[in-house]
Amino acid sequence: MNISELLSRNSRKYPTRQAVVTEGDEMTYRELNEKVNQLANSLKMRGINVGDKVLLFMPNTAEFVISYFAVLRLGAITVPVNAKLSSDELSFIVHHSDARAILAHEWVWETVESIDPGQLLCVKTGKTRGSWKSFDDMLNEGSKEEIACTMSEEDDATILYTSGTTGQPKGVLFTYRSILTVSIMMCVEFEMKPESRILHMMPLSHSAPLHLFLIAGTYAGTTHVLSPTFTPEDLLKQVEQEQITHFFGAPVAYLFTSKLPNIQTYNLTSMKYWVYGGAPVSPAEIAYIKERLGTDLLHCVYGLTEAGPSGTLLAADEHHQKGGSIGKRGALGTEIMIVNEEGEPVDTNEVGEILLYGEGNMKGYYKDPEKTEEAFINGWLKTGDLARVDEQGYIWVVDRKKDMIISGGVNVYPKEIEELLVEHPAISEVAVVGVPHPVWGETVKAYVVSSLSSNELSTVCNEFLKGKLASYKTPKLYESLHALPRNATGKILKQPLRDMTQEVNL
Repeated sequence: MNISELLSRNSRKYPTRQAVVTEGDEMTYRELNEKVNQLANSLKMRGINVGDKVLLFMPNTAEFVISYFAVLRLGAITVPVNAKLSSDELSFIVHHSDARAILAHEWVWETVESIDPGQLLCVKTGKTRGSWKSFDDMLNEGSKEEIACTMSEEDDATILYTSGTTGQPKGVLFTYRSILTVSIMMCVEFEMKPESRILHMMPLSHSAPLHLFLIAGTYAGTTHVLSPTFTPEDLLKQVEQEQITHFFGAPVAYLFTSKLPNIQTYNLTSMKYWVYGGAPVSPAEIAYIKERLGTDLLHCVYGLTEAGPSGTLLAADEHHQKGGSIGKRGALGTEIMIVNEEGEPVDTNEVGEILLYGEGNMKGYYKDPEKTEEAFINGWLKTGDLARVDEQGYIWVVDRKKDMIISGGVNVYPKEIEELLVEHPAISEVAVVGVPHPVWGETVKAYVVSSLSSNELSTVCNEFLKGKLASYKTPKLYESLHALPRNATGKILKQPLRDMTQEVNL
């Protein structure tokens, strides 16, 4: 089995079923498969072969879906890239991935036009421009004749690039088996069926939206509703109008949506799975989201790109007691273990690192055997996340290992401080980092998005934390910001915050 065959099978099994809906347009599974054959045949005529890397630089559009399946149909390797990247970031990935072709969307033309294509085959939506061939011309020049994809589950399928929050992005290489493993997991755990309707608003260039929702949904024969951008209003509108049953979003998407004053006016009763993941969520935030959405159908998924992604899950009926946890078991096909520095399983409430094991795990980092070796221990993937297990077996992420602050030889976990501070009614966002200190090594600093003035920030926050947090964990420094830096997927970037602060002077 390979991913291309999933689409071919659906074109025969569900020829008239909606496959893709976008901006008032739609394609059936038969129509989608025909366009995939057209683009694949056109790419083949231009020299794209098995094993060639093809970079997809597009938002969530029908062209992305067509391109993704067309590349795989040829046995080539897809390299989906976030459409919000800068020219420099894109250029790095183009060269690092050894891309033979770029398929770009008209909407991101200004970013991609400055890249020297060299020997690359370049295609874009819209009109032909310079060395770039238009997407429509490529489709029209390609035959609808079916191309049989003969790739096996052991073959390479996709390279996804990490967000590069700690340096240059790394290319995460997946086999067909890795992707199919996590997509089957999602179909089973979240009951995807042909009648399901999945809304895609998070970038399809990232592992959870792509593998857990686009590919899993295609496996089940669902309808994919595509949105190239996210806004809270559009999320609620699409759910109501398109009768969405499954949605995945970063926590920030849920928080923004929950703050809409007219949220109660939308009919959201079609939804069966409100799925979130990708960043920590506090119990207070979960309670707020549930109350505002009027739902008991929140589901948490925990994992990381290098794991497929796969990891753990917290079902809807567990949220009332364990909201903020990531669950107590590995998802289908995945094992989880939390170990100390010696690699031994931790005791109850002891902090250790999460390790994951399963066939969804990456093959490795592209062109980086050293980092690949560092990422595994006896076949288990090191996540870099620190966690503890409570008396009922539920897992609570404490923080990222790299974000832990060591002040005076004592471990301080920023997540604990952030979850408390964000409960203050005048604070909307907070990020806590360690900054250099000449005596203690590091001290705690909080960057806060708040209605408080800079002068009153420290006094008000420390008074709020009094009795809730040990004094050594309480931030010694505060700084007010209009917004926290985030990457293209909405994750808070802490390195720029660390870079903003020099060593504390005594």
